[in-house]
Amino acid sequence: MEKGNTPASSHSLANSISNSGPISIVAYCLSSILMTITNKYVVSGFNFNLNFLLLAIQSIVCIITIGTLKSLGIINYRPFNKDEAKKWSPIAFLLVGMIYTSSKALQFLSIPVYTIFKNLTIILIAYGEVIWFGGKVTTMALSSFLLMVFSSVIAYYGDNADVKTADDEFSLYLGYFWMLTNCFASAAFVLIMRKRIKLTNFKDFDTMYYNNLLSIPILLILTFVFENWSPENLEKNFPADNRAAVIIAMIISGASSVGISYCSAWCVRVTSSTTYSMVGALNKLPIALSGLVFFAAAVNFWSVSSIFVGFIAGLVYAVAKQKQQKESQTLPTTNK
Repeated sequence: MEKGNTPASSHSLANSISNSGPISIVAYCLSSILMTITNKYVVSGFNFNLNFLLLAIQSIVCIITIGTLKSLGIINYRPFNKDEAKKWSPIAFLLVGMIYTSSKALQFLSIPVYTIFKNLTIILIAYGEVIWFGGKVTTMALSSFLLMVFSSVIAYYGDNADVKTADDEFSLYLGYFWMLTNCFASAAFVLIMRKRIKLTNFKDFDTMYYNNLLSIPILLILTFVFENWSPENLEKNFPADNRAAVIIAMIISGASSVGISYCSAWCVRVTSSTTYSMVGALNKLPIALSGLVFFAAAVNFWSVSSIFVGFIAGLVYAVAKQKQQKESQTLPTTNK
């Protein structure tokens, strides 16, 4: 009797987990925190300068992971098509620009400051949608944007309070340069990809497959052409005392990018897009706090205040999007 019941009970347990909103939310939060921490661990290593190699390894791990999941029947995505690849190739170049500038910003900035300044991308995307897709910025959304800018200003003061030498100051401003570049690169990637998705009708895993597959040759060419592959530099980037840890962190960050995509789709499926956007806003707080816990990020009044103001800004934006979505759903019925 017990043997006969075991498969049924394990199947019902798997079903209950698969359809659990709270578990999907926790999984999404943990996967995004894991990716941020592992990326920071690698790029903040002593003299790390092989960012293109790091990103190539992450894309390769991502392709291997989703290929394995597809072969097991867990996920599905369309097969490779040359014509679609040609049309999608500009998106791959934009992706490389986005992830490279992101890794450079994370290299020079603490996780809390990086997370807070990343909010500014939302502003660029919102106004980009107004220009390209006829979107609308409500008063509440505008309020959230002002809070995002305010939180970034506070974060700047918090970071400046921790500056002790001229080298620290140079690294800080270099980090801000890469962060600003990343905000524009991220906004361009999201907006142009959205246009392309409408034309190709790509699903989530189709997008992930083409993005990572097409970015691998670009990243490999860039690392071999522009990065130093001398034995001395490789020894600096992968020192003997923590070589295994750095390589494992690279692999985990690649796999966690798959986890974020899968958990995002899972969270939307078992909850709602509104809940998902709220979780995205709430998730910025634990990501920022993880920087304080796992790395030597500046802990002072300004830095802590910036985290909470940024958290409130994200929450206000999520509520503004929720209201806007409800209004757009009720408009057609009121016009009848």
